Amino acid sequence: MQDDLFADAARQLLRDQCPPRQVRAIESGASPQALWNALEQAGFADALVPETQGGAGLPLAQVFNVWSLCGAHALPVPLAETMLARALLAVCGTAPGAGSIALAQGRLQPDGGLHCTVVPLGRVADAVLVQHGRGWRLLAADQAVSTPAAFRLDAGMHWSAATAGAAPQPSIALPAGLDLNTLQACLIAAQMAGALMEVFRRTLQYANERTQFGRPIGKFQAIQHQLAIMSEHVFAARMAAQLGCAGEGMLPDRLRVAVAKARCSQAALAAAQTAHAVHGAIGFTEEFDLQLFTRRLHAWRWTAGSESFWHAVAGSVLTDAHAGPTLDLLRTTSEAAGAVPA
Repeated sequence: MQDDLFADAARQLLRDQCPPRQVRAIESGASPQALWNALEQAGFADALVPETQGGAGLPLAQVFNVWSLCGAHALPVPLAETMLARALLAVCGTAPGAGSIALAQGRLQPDGGLHCTVVPLGRVADAVLVQHGRGWRLLAADQAVSTPAAFRLDAGMHWSAATAGAAPQPSIALPAGLDLNTLQACLIAAQMAGALMEVFRRTLQYANERTQFGRPIGKFQAIQHQLAIMSEHVFAARMAAQLGCAGEGMLPDRLRVAVAKARCSQAALAAAQTAHAVHGAIGFTEEFDLQLFTRRLHAWRWTAGSESFWHAVAGSVLTDAHAGPTLDLLRTTSEAAGAVPA
């Protein structure tokens, strides 16, 4: 299938171009250009762009595996964000040009400047597609004043009135109720699913290799119990993230995204705690690869809304569409899913 071909190509490319040492180098300030060039030349950045405009014209469901692989390799450039940004810009007829694009929520300042508190992967992006109170703007990242954020590759960014006012201002007509926050949550959930699976794989491997009292620690019942619960979180999160990307077009359903991001954020905390508990002290050290993924999971957990935010969104969407008692809503939903007999 087409999505498998894309995923197979991405898997091979990321294995070759994005090993942990490359992630460390870029986080420490090395240029991401070579890595980005490899991704762009492979055609991934235009996967969601319609075929009539030079892209592959894939729906979200067919890029889920690619986004998941980005998380599994802790990809230090905004590939998923660029894919969505280019697709949105193509809808309104705006040519973004070459280079990576981050996504961010912005706030117009009284002096006409534009401020983004946190731009995920803003430190390594060439441009930023910003949604603010009056619409959207595509801004060059190197024209912003940047400030450090909690995660190394994120940044606070501010564009002066002169810079922001001169930037292209594409008019993108999004469906009612769909905003940048929903788009970000969708792609982040998919990447979290990949990172969670990688953390689980590494933890299981360590438990089978690390010996104590003459046998692997994975043979001890207490460790097996922790790994079993961890696997439940990881696989449930992956299924939820796939649900968030389900659909025919390039735009996700807000309720499905709410379920996806809430479940992945919930799993991130539990999985990271278990992974570090099983690894012991070595898991916290900077030279050990585990922290490349658990730090990213903690950052993603809060980006575009934590689990409590998206639980509230899911509840609001469901209750707004149902005027009766909550119990009736639960029964109707369960019957529709085939969980209980009618």
